[in-house]
Amino acid sequence: MVMPLFDTASTMDASTALPLGVSVPRPDSGGGHASQSRANVAVYAPGVASLEIAYKAPGGEWQLKALPNVTHGVHHGIVEGFPVGSRYGFRPTSKEESLPLSVPTLDLDDDGGQPLLLDPYGRAVDQREGFLTNVRMATDFDWGSDARPRTQWRNTIIYEAHVRGQSMLHPDVPEELRGTYAGMAHPAIIEHLKSLGVTSVQLLPVHFHLDEPHLQNLGLTNYWGYNTAAFFAPHPSYATEAAQGAGPQAIQDEFKGMVKLLHAAGIEVILDVVYNHTAEGGPDRPALSFRGLGEDKYYRTDGHGRYLDTTGCGNSLNFGEPRVVQLVLDSLRYWVDEFHIDGFRFDLAVTLCRNAANEFDPRHPFLVAIAADPVLSDVKLIAEPWDVGYGGWQTGRFPGGWVDWNDHFRDGVRSFWLSDRAAIEGGGHGGSVAKLADALSGSAGLFEGSGRSRLASLNFVTSHDGFTLADLVSYDRKHNEANGEQNRDGHGDNRSYNHGFEGRTEDEAILAERAQSRRNLMASLMISMGVPMITAGDELARTQQGNNNAYCQDNPLAWIDWTRTPESHEMLRSTKRYVRLRKEFLASQPHDFPVRDEQSYLYWFDESGEPMSMDRWNDPQHRVMQLLLGSDDGTLAGLVVVNGSTSDVKITLPQLTNDDGTPHRMFELRLTTSPLHELRQGGIVASGETDLVEANSINIYRT
Repeated sequence: MVMPLFDTASTMDASTALPLGVSVPRPDSGGGHASQSRANVAVYAPGVASLEIAYKAPGGEWQLKALPNVTHGVHHGIVEGFPVGSRYGFRPTSKEESLPLSVPTLDLDDDGGQPLLLDPYGRAVDQREGFLTNVRMATDFDWGSDARPRTQWRNTIIYEAHVRGQSMLHPDVPEELRGTYAGMAHPAIIEHLKSLGVTSVQLLPVHFHLDEPHLQNLGLTNYWGYNTAAFFAPHPSYATEAAQGAGPQAIQDEFKGMVKLLHAAGIEVILDVVYNHTAEGGPDRPALSFRGLGEDKYYRTDGHGRYLDTTGCGNSLNFGEPRVVQLVLDSLRYWVDEFHIDGFRFDLAVTLCRNAANEFDPRHPFLVAIAADPVLSDVKLIAEPWDVGYGGWQTGRFPGGWVDWNDHFRDGVRSFWLSDRAAIEGGGHGGSVAKLADALSGSAGLFEGSGRSRLASLNFVTSHDGFTLADLVSYDRKHNEANGEQNRDGHGDNRSYNHGFEGRTEDEAILAERAQSRRNLMASLMISMGVPMITAGDELARTQQGNNNAYCQDNPLAWIDWTRTPESHEMLRSTKRYVRLRKEFLASQPHDFPVRDEQSYLYWFDESGEPMSMDRWNDPQHRVMQLLLGSDDGTLAGLVVVNGSTSDVKITLPQLTNDDGTPHRMFELRLTTSPLHELRQGGIVASGETDLVEANSINIYRT
């Protein structure tokens, strides 16, 4: 039905163009004493001549008011009768429209469009009656003595997790909390994280997001959430049903409660954020917010008004527009200030840093602004250093203060332990140890050009995108049929190895080989210089049955299976062992030393205990090396011995001397990734003497 008319005469008022969004008016804005129901509303909408706000106070009727002032493209006005909890949205009007106007029925239009535009600064999104609105929010929350853990990069171990998938199947999490923010912070989940030894949880997107039309047509959802529609609003369906029923404030409080509990356990919270594009998709899609407010400013276009898409998602936010940069900076600060977030991982970060020529610029104003910001420069900043545009791969080129996802590490470790081995066992040749050595040493040369150290390398073997660790050693090919795209989606270059059989098997010999390969991959990750990231569930040998693009699988295929099997128990025990050893070995490592000082801390030897020669480095037949690690105080921390050949190898440990010239005597074997760990752990070998390294395994000694 059509609502009653409401006077929207556009009389100038004392509103301000900043801050953007909904805020408390200045004391000199008129209206007498301060009122909780008055608000200053400001929206950057350069593409419309005039703008109205439609709003509904709790228990009230929808009302409409024109925003009477326009300052440099920002429409703003003072709105009365607009308390916390009010729903609202915006509607552009043309100069030709006469006033007063009738309030819209707020049903969907005939074409299925969104009747109101979302506030780019909206703190919450409410979805009911078939359309989206924002909600005015309060900021009250009892943080108590909460403080950011501030874990140094050199001591950071990241755990990439999905809020929903982490607890959906956990038997010790109450059913009503499973798959929620509260479930993520349940004592059973926190105990698992602490016992594992991780320091930081990196959550897949928790901003309000929408499902793409093609997924809706298939009856699927965007489980990963990389389709953001509101950069200031938490995704409501990750809250408990009780919080959703109580409303946006309860959802926000549940999220903050999660952060508070994780902090109390000493665990940082890092958000995976998607500022490269929005859920509005391509130019043929309906306007939800930005497109209706001024698409040629919010989105990157060429000289003919056509979208420039470097994300593969239909649009790219325009970081050449100061208001877009401001929007993202304000969003980031909001999550740090209001939600106590410890850092961010930027999806397709190269798109955020393309200049007017559409080229990546490490001195882009966005990067400069973050570096100069006292709030944002003080949190962890992680780049996914690529996008799908021309010149999109930029690993190693982000500026100081940033850590890059290191795909060179991922590919080097996978190749050495998996695809090389598959080639060798198939009668061909693998690669030399050089790429693995580069990975273990933190890819220092890759980051030196940007003035950064090995600490700029975020090392990972798996992530949410791709095979799980268990599937890397069980499948040669992706199996994404359940995604509804005839297995065309997902990466084809996985550098995986099924060890002779595709998928599930009961063959004990194959299972043993797969388990050893999993241990090699995890041990390589944990002993490497740089910052390691574990994908949630890899410590439990989680499988996705060969699906390497489970972005649309909100079901047990993508959730963590907490069922304890001999396989998962063994992998968890091994992972904990490698994490403990990392902390022991690398606690005193000078992670910030540049590559030119490498010889002060890293020493490379062949199987004979002699320094590695160039011939050895380049020989694909030579797949054995020894890495001796130094420490800040000049002492020797440990020895890592890699045997990537198909045969057991007898090595000679390096002949070492103490500072006074006396022989350095002993190495203690702390672990081996071979099945003989329990038998061999604790064995003592003298410097310069021999020891056995089983085929396709790692030995780690303590000096």
